Amino acid sequence: MDDERTPDTPAPAPPRAKRRRWPYVLAAVVILLPMAVVTVWGEIALHWSYSKGIRPGFLQKFSQKGWICKTWEGELSMVNLAGQSQEKWAFTVRSDSLAQELNKVMGSHVSLAYEEHPGIPNSCYGDTRYFVTGLKVIP
Repeated sequence: MDDERTPDTPAPAPPRAKRRRWPYVLAAVVILLPMAVVTVWGEIALHWSYSKGIRPGFLQKFSQKGWICKTWEGELSMVNLAGQSQEKWAFTVRSDSLAQELNKVMGSHVSLAYEEHPGIPNSCYGDTRYFVTGLKVIP
């Protein structure tokens, strides 16, 4: 007798088909890993400031820009000494309430507190690396 099973012994289970998981792992590595790296990089770049400071000058230009990501962008005109050419400093504002305050004092002599955030991953966060965090009007 070829089959040495007794009637009480169950038949062996057929071999299971191997599931191929490497396409899912490859997709995760190619798509999800870069997305996670850019997300973590963006969070670190936005929440860690390289430098902080204050810049005085005349608020010359301030507008909301962008096709999809609307950001507040401005320009401060700084004059060091009378008779010298002016230096323009571009900045970004992330807070809408601060943007409304800046709109009210357009053309005035102001002092802007800022933080520098180098390495921002894209322009959706702002066109510059300088983000204004405070405003003081100089009489």
